[in-house]
Amino acid sequence: MTFEILALVMTFACCVLGIRFIVFGGGVLREWGLESTAGALIVFRRMGLMYLGLALMFFLGRTAATSEIRSAVCLVMGGTALLLAGLGVFEFLARRAGAGIFRSAVAEAVLGAAFFWVWWAG
Repeated sequence: MTFEILALVMTFACCVLGIRFIVFGGGVLREWGLESTAGALIVFRRMGLMYLGLALMFFLGRTAATSEIRSAVCLVMGGTALLLAGLGVFEFLARRAGAGIFRSAVAEAVLGAAFFWVWWAG
């Protein structure tokens, strides 16, 4: 997998997540077995905007040549995605989230591994 392909995958995924968190945040919370409160929805809408910003960053940077900044992006995104996956599993084991969080954790683990692969191969 190349950085350009991964950046396009991230562009699409971040757009979907951003819109989903902004418009359908309550549904995501229910999937995770969490209560849909006003506070949680505010946080989800704010996170949605961050995801849309990441989508734009990956779209504009998709053709970036191998460089220190591109390597840093891969390492930071890979580490963050793997930590998010671990946090999802931790919250499930602590019984604070339902089994629906596993779908997110698996996707985060795959993306984290993909970023490390692109960094290592690049």
